Amino acid sequence: MTVSISQPAYDELFDEMESVEPTYHPDPADDQDFMGKFPPIMGQGYWRTIQLREGLALTLGHLQLRDRVQSAQPEAPEEYLEFHLHLAGSHENDGDLLGAKQYCLYGSGVMPKATFELLDQQPFLEVLVFMRRDVLRSLIGDSEGELPTALQPWVRPLEQPRYKQFGTETPAMQSVARQMLRCEFQGMPKRMFLEGKSLELLGLAAAAEMARQEGDPDGIGTARRRVQPDALDRIHHARDILRQQLDNPPSLGELARLIGLNECTLKREFRQVFRTTVFGYLHDYRMNQAREALQIGDWTVGEVAHMVGYTNLPAFSRAFSKRFDINPRDCH
Repeated sequence: MTVSISQPAYDELFDEMESVEPTYHPDPADDQDFMGKFPPIMGQGYWRTIQLREGLALTLGHLQLRDRVQSAQPEAPEEYLEFHLHLAGSHENDGDLLGAKQYCLYGSGVMPKATFELLDQQPFLEVLVFMRRDVLRSLIGDSEGELPTALQPWVRPLEQPRYKQFGTETPAMQSVARQMLRCEFQGMPKRMFLEGKSLELLGLAAAAEMARQEGDPDGIGTARRRVQPDALDRIHHARDILRQQLDNPPSLGELARLIGLNECTLKREFRQVFRTTVFGYLHDYRMNQAREALQIGDWTVGEVAHMVGYTNLPAFSRAFSKRFDINPRDCH
């Protein structure tokens, strides 16, 4: 069942919840750390928001909805950049589906009128970082300074439509997010830790954006030749499908059908963009993701193998050793 609710009514539910179970401070040493329960009529879980400093905030959400919730959001100017990283669960914003292992970055500017949908019957675990645009500029040493060309769309005047970019989470992003969720510090150490991790997440997003804009979507030396914009969008869509379905990638024919190209055009344009075949790209991406996860994460070799789509551990170990000349068990 889908429950439709206006934004004022949605906010009113939280106001009513506040009178029953007031927002509390999970960290007694930090009065800028707030946690509120989700209204039981809609589900269970919490939203936790920590104001790290002026212009920088972090929100952690862990929910389980009773029903699919649909809410209409009005058009509004927004001076904050928002980085959403999903570890579990999905939501949809006017046809844009953000699911598990995906992220979205919204820049400053006008947030258009939209219908926002939270999907039910699944745990919802999300990390959100909010940064005011002047704080972003201050990171280059001058609040009025000029951002790198690739990042300039992140900061638009409040009367212009805000920028948005979807992507697939890297193991580095997932590792940072889980460290934030598992943080057991309190007081000043907690704030220092979470502020550093928030900046780290945005730094990873900035690196991914700059690589994408410069024609090296993975930062592994792949150069992009010029192709028609429509074909380029379709090839990037094909890449995203491969990344999101590492454990069960589509066949070449199915991938071509999903992006609206024939197999011949898909193979030609994919090689033109990424300088490798479709499944050559998939193999390289799997191996690079696996190496990154083993180096920075706390996963076992078996867990990493499963994460990148291998059900046979010896086969994974052979492929990894051949690619990097090192046994995955020795990759730390």
